[in-house]
Amino acid sequence: MDLVAKGDDFEKKAEKKLNGWGIFGSKYEDAADLFDKAANSFKLAKSWEKAGSTYVKLGQCHLKSDSKHEAASAYVDAAHCYKKTSTTEAISCLAQAVDMLCDIGRFSMAARYFKEIAELYESDANIEKSMEYYDKAADFFQNEDVTTSANQCKQKVAEFSARLEQYQTSIDIYEDIARQSLKNNLLKYGVKGHLLNAGLCHLCKGDVVAITNALERYQEMDPTFSGTREYKLLVDIAAAIDEEDVAKFTDAVKDFDSMTPLDSWKTTLLLRVKEKLKAKELEEDDLT
Repeated sequence: MDLVAKGDDFEKKAEKKLNGWGIFGSKYEDAADLFDKAANSFKLAKSWEKAGSTYVKLGQCHLKSDSKHEAASAYVDAAHCYKKTSTTEAISCLAQAVDMLCDIGRFSMAARYFKEIAELYESDANIEKSMEYYDKAADFFQNEDVTTSANQCKQKVAEFSARLEQYQTSIDIYEDIARQSLKNNLLKYGVKGHLLNAGLCHLCKGDVVAITNALERYQEMDPTFSGTREYKLLVDIAAAIDEEDVAKFTDAVKDFDSMTPLDSWKTTLLLRVKEKLKAKELEEDDLT
């Protein structure tokens, strides 16, 4: 018997159990056992749709037996099968699992699945929804004192906010993470990176006074920052903006990039700064 047929057989037996007579509790437990076997067969056959829908039925059986933890696990299994075929179904199952986990106080697990929902929205290029769920995940991780995971999720929100030109949101997040990281010896090494990201968002806003003030604050926050290449890059770009000098800007970026290659997010922001600077330079040329 092939695996799909085997799965169908287990599923029929499970349905029969549910529809037949039996002691209330054991009826659902017996059916759950059969749905579990059916789902495993479908999974082995890589019949993801069938596996997903069978795990949902398994979850419903566990809910009838008031086993919310097992039900949530079944919905997560369903989501992982649906991931192969339908992001929408996967998200729906994870969201239901999160509700159950919150009901029974399993908040760190809920946080993990909020993050997974955010990643699914991200893979579907739904940035606003992705941000919403990274934000929820960050809150839950923070409440459970899982700081590293909370910060990873917050950084995602900051990254997307900057892409959507919501620079102040990004600045607030990066500065907050930098402040927190200074209190932790293991995280201190990342501070210059967070301050660089916040500084780049300031540069995109194009306010030289605000950039200068921010750099002074960063120096007070972390006295070692002024000795870093990240600080030098921000200072040099601020000067290039102030002097409306595109060549100076290009040299500063080239110099930094030759030692520390810039990722695509930083490159995108720097290109925005450069475009504004070029436009200003053209304006000046038109006026002379």
